[in-house]
Amino acid sequence: MLILNFTHPLPPEQQAQIEALANTPLEEVRTIRVQINQEEPLEPQITTIVDATGLSSEEWQTRPLLINPPGYAPAAFVLLAELHGRIGHFPSLIRLRPKPGPVTTYEVAELLNLQAIREAARLRR
Repeated sequence: MLILNFTHPLPPEQQAQIEALANTPLEEVRTIRVQINQEEPLEPQITTIVDATGLSSEEWQTRPLLINPPGYAPAAFVLLAELHGRIGHFPSLIRLRPKPGPVTTYEVAELLNLQAIREAARLRR
């Protein structure tokens, strides 16, 4: 499984949590820098960011992927649309949450299969 990480680096503890939740070993974590210029249109910036992953058309459609989206909501939404177009379905996402304690640290809360969520939602239309 390949993680495309569009935010802060994932420490070994979080990577181990992801492996346990996915019940699959991590092959690779690619951290892609996301720096949005608020003065420029968002869509071409996201396209450039996604291109920076270095994945081929075939890899987008065949590799098992997990996405750690950027924290900036508009960038995350445009990223999701771009990924859906390249993958052919919604990807699975990593959701982090703060751990209780005096120092702010994060743990992996869950892995969200967006395609399964979409299919379930279609039954509620």
